[in-house]
Amino acid sequence: MFQVLEPQAPDALLGVMTAFAADADPSKLDLGVGVYRDATGTTPVMAVVRAAESAMLARQSSKAYVGAGGNRQFAAFIEALVLGTSHPARVAARVVTLQTPGGCGALRLAAELIARTGRGTRVVVSDPTWPNHMPLLGGAGLAVDTYPYYDAASGTIAFDATLAALERLAAGSVVVLHASCHNPTGADLDAAQWQAVAELLARRGLVPLVDLAYQGLGDGLEADAQPVRLLAERLPEVLVAASCSKNFGLYRERVGAVIAVAAGPREAGIVMGHLQALARRSWSMPPDHGAAIVATIAADPALKAQWSAELDAMRQRITTLRSRLASALAAEFGDRRFDFIAGQRGMFSLLGIDAAAVRALAAEHHVYVAPDSRVNIAGLPEPQVERLAGALHAVAA
Repeated sequence: MFQVLEPQAPDALLGVMTAFAADADPSKLDLGVGVYRDATGTTPVMAVVRAAESAMLARQSSKAYVGAGGNRQFAAFIEALVLGTSHPARVAARVVTLQTPGGCGALRLAAELIARTGRGTRVVVSDPTWPNHMPLLGGAGLAVDTYPYYDAASGTIAFDATLAALERLAAGSVVVLHASCHNPTGADLDAAQWQAVAELLARRGLVPLVDLAYQGLGDGLEADAQPVRLLAERLPEVLVAASCSKNFGLYRERVGAVIAVAAGPREAGIVMGHLQALARRSWSMPPDHGAAIVATIAADPALKAQWSAELDAMRQRITTLRSRLASALAAEFGDRRFDFIAGQRGMFSLLGIDAAAVRALAAEHHVYVAPDSRVNIAGLPEPQVERLAGALHAVAA
């Protein structure tokens, strides 16, 4: 049976991780993998997560399945975190939420739901986008294409081109949007641009699938959720893939949720039934540990306040690192070509250097970034800012 299988091309980012692990230089720096690191270079377990986990384990009396829909306290909290407690769509009972194994599980379940409509729906993602969007969505049998989004020369959004491309889509097409902290560019739409996108989607009959992987790490919990809330007000149907990997630091616990906004309560109930059936045939029951931690934090006002404070500190650290790196690069290069880094949001930026420079960074300076020159700002230790700027000047000046 297996003899017919052809070798798979290696995953580009996993290749970077492998090369980094094999590098014996003690000064090596991993800015490729997308995890938050603190000042010591460690991806920490948040203090609030440790406290919640201890409390949860002390009272947990069973490891029985939680059901295909997952932890319902977790689902209610994520729904309120994303849409707010009194959003009109929630008041009108138009919203359903189902726990998934991470944001990847949410994206794949959304894709399976779209495919189940049987309409041959076209899905478009931004160019560039997170590389896993294509296989997650395309693996469900959907036709996936791109729309222009980023102008690498200026480090800004090519917004006119974005609108023009979306305008040409057929009604019913699905548009994948990054709610905040765009991956890989860090370039986010502003409030006026979101209004224009919402108006276009409504007018053209397009359906947004919003990837919300970094809520709280851009401009804060409320601000980062505003695009989703706007779309849910303006449009009859919205899909959201939410993740707790970054804002709760629960990466390997695989904690996420898919949120569906439907035209009315009846349609929402039908959608939930399909989501549960699709989940049942994919992973049957979701893991509970990470979701139970989040639910424990949500249920305790003191823990919830502690989580918000820790998350704010993480966001502020990333913002400070962005400013410091942009200043260090300006000093090295003698110009402001990298100033866009300071104005962007979230963990990532695209440096805009070519493949040869990316290879030289690793080979000559032991600095590892993604093959497309995506750099994880949140993985940069403060003492290494000037070193990174010097290395970039050496390979890209």
